[in-house]
Amino acid sequence: MLMGTVERRGAPADDGATGAVPVARKAPDRDGPAAGPDSRADERPSGYRPLWTEEPARRRRLPDPVRTAAVRAVLVVAVTLILAMVAFLSTLAESWLAFPMVLASVAGTVVATWGVLDVWVTRQVWNQRHGVVSVPSSTARAMRRERRRARRLARAAERGQGRIGRRGGAGQLSHP
Repeated sequence: MLMGTVERRGAPADDGATGAVPVARKAPDRDGPAAGPDSRADERPSGYRPLWTEEPARRRRLPDPVRTAAVRAVLVVAVTLILAMVAFLSTLAESWLAFPMVLASVAGTVVATWGVLDVWVTRQVWNQRHGVVSVPSSTARAMRRERRRARRLARAAERGQGRIGRRGGAGQLSHP
């Protein structure tokens, strides 16, 4: 049975003259039958390939201050490129607007350079304050901890041997 737009969306056929609010329903799945989710996977054709596959993110999301600075820099660079393009085209057209646009694009270049440097500095400050721990450095830190623990134990054992020698053999179990 063919369904029109009105039936699919659950809206009344008389275009809302009765004042009824359309019922919100989930859109039908066009990849398979409208049965339950369990039967849908079983009845797919053998050559079925989904449109996309979910992959985990390769990199973590940027911290908020860094992302804000990056968005600001992208907007400033985009405006600067537009100003430069208008300056170039108005120069070709020999318009009076060419000189002000050249000045604006030079100023925009300075501001865009500041914006890009702001992203770099904000990222460095964030990394310094919040300590990004990478796997190799954390491994090296664990190895240093183990070496320190071994040195402490060796010094403690040395001190213990020195104490036994100072006591004049009172704590020895046998004589050499």
